[in-house]
Amino acid sequence: MNNAIFNFEDPKNEVVLNYKPESNERFNLIKELEKQSKQQIEIPLIIGGKEIRTGKTGKVVMPHDHKHVLATYHLATEKEVKLAIDEAMKALKIWSNLSWVVRSSILVKAAELISIRYRCMLNAATMLGQSKNVYQAEIDSACETIDFLRYNSYFASKIYSDQPKSGFNQLNRMEYRALEGFVFAVSPFNFTAIASNLNMAPVLMGNTTLWKPATTSILSNYYLMKIFQEAGLPDGVINFVPGNGSLIGEIALKDKNLGGIHFTGSNRTFNSLWKSISENLENYKSYPRIVGETGGKDFVFVHPSAKPLEVAVGIIRGAFEYQGQKCSAASRGYIPKSLWTEIKKLLIEMCSEIKMGDVRVFSNFMNAVINEAAFDSIMEYIEETKHSNVAKIITGGKGNKSKGYFIEPTIIETTDPYYKTMQEEVFGPVMTIFVYDDIELDKTLELCDTTSPYGLTGAIFSSDRIAAAHACEKLRYAAGNFYINDKPTGAMVGFQPFGGARGSGTNDKAGGELNLFRWTSPRTIKETFAPATDYKYPFMLD
Repeated sequence: MNNAIFNFEDPKNEVVLNYKPESNERFNLIKELEKQSKQQIEIPLIIGGKEIRTGKTGKVVMPHDHKHVLATYHLATEKEVKLAIDEAMKALKIWSNLSWVVRSSILVKAAELISIRYRCMLNAATMLGQSKNVYQAEIDSACETIDFLRYNSYFASKIYSDQPKSGFNQLNRMEYRALEGFVFAVSPFNFTAIASNLNMAPVLMGNTTLWKPATTSILSNYYLMKIFQEAGLPDGVINFVPGNGSLIGEIALKDKNLGGIHFTGSNRTFNSLWKSISENLENYKSYPRIVGETGGKDFVFVHPSAKPLEVAVGIIRGAFEYQGQKCSAASRGYIPKSLWTEIKKLLIEMCSEIKMGDVRVFSNFMNAVINEAAFDSIMEYIEETKHSNVAKIITGGKGNKSKGYFIEPTIIETTDPYYKTMQEEVFGPVMTIFVYDDIELDKTLELCDTTSPYGLTGAIFSSDRIAAAHACEKLRYAAGNFYINDKPTGAMVGFQPFGGARGSGTNDKAGGELNLFRWTSPRTIKETFAPATDYKYPFMLD
């Protein structure tokens, strides 16, 4: 068995369940939602496979009903962070030398457990703890998580099979080593699948991690950790360490064994981590790998040939699904004057139909933003617009945080292409539109390319294929994931590897093999069969 050359076949993406009325999946999910809503669990740290309770605790609440407590979680102190690093380094010695096929089998088993046994549990935790509706949870915590786990095993088989040529007198091979240190995985609140992949991508390649989950997604992340353990993940390979980010980061980034950072979050936090690494370069055993996805100011550009209904639907879904709390969410639009009247009418009509409320009411398209800090920040942008001379709210603009953190889908129209909400990442249900003169198409494409510091996602709507190709070329660096006649969200593992450059991150493309390459340290090994016995070369002969 050990000498078998094994390859994983190209997998199929997990089928998205529809949760129609009277369906079994809907019945089972409602039952699980009721169960989790009625209980309060205790979430410990998990370090070296052991559950640790520090006594220093925080609360997990429903964003759509913030007085409802779902769990109490324990926070790490300096002692636990150092212990987690020690356990990660201890596990690295065994895990990195284990067959990659064995490592892959654990990921694939975790995928099967989620698909068959724990789908409802993980979806319900994501819905209640992160305020996602059933569809947004299904495509995230179930399908995308499963896809990452399955596809990464396939991508790894492609990497490991890539070997150099050998000559008649030599044997050459490439060894894909793990990094010589632990990986610091810092996960965001908005995608359970990202939390999984930030850990499991480096883990698959033989690394071990110190996992700092976002405090607002701890419930689903804890269940993920338990699933990984059930799938056979050895103790210490992933160390689940909730707590204060600045405390954990300061200890991790100063440790000589830091091998890398796998991060998704704000641009500001990522910049801070990078600066801290640069200040500690002389302390490290190796240069740490820095892989990060940091957000975006994602655009919808509309050509005069576009179909208004398609544009309106793309904007509504792209901007307001999951309350705009996606790094890929549409948040600025460029619409020609010739189409604006019709598109504006459609947008206002659609927004008036959107229902917003508790995730347990399946007819709600939108739910709550993640917490009070997010609510206040988003409403600040909205309130400022109400007093602007160059921008106006054409629909929405209201928020209420008395029970849950609810903000209406809000569309702003501005005459200033550099208006604040055209440049800054709001990370909420706010879409800003700049209406351009049809004859100034190229000038507006230039505006789109240069207005924002980000470069994550963007879309062009056009019935003119030549015009779409022209925009694709003009906006070449404006988006790492570019969409033609589609909303700028919804990248699928194996189909559209995801990531952007500029202020949006290192563009290492999660959902493809490029990301996995970052978690290896290749070693070339050359063996010569008949070594030379004379130092002289032929040209030296008389």
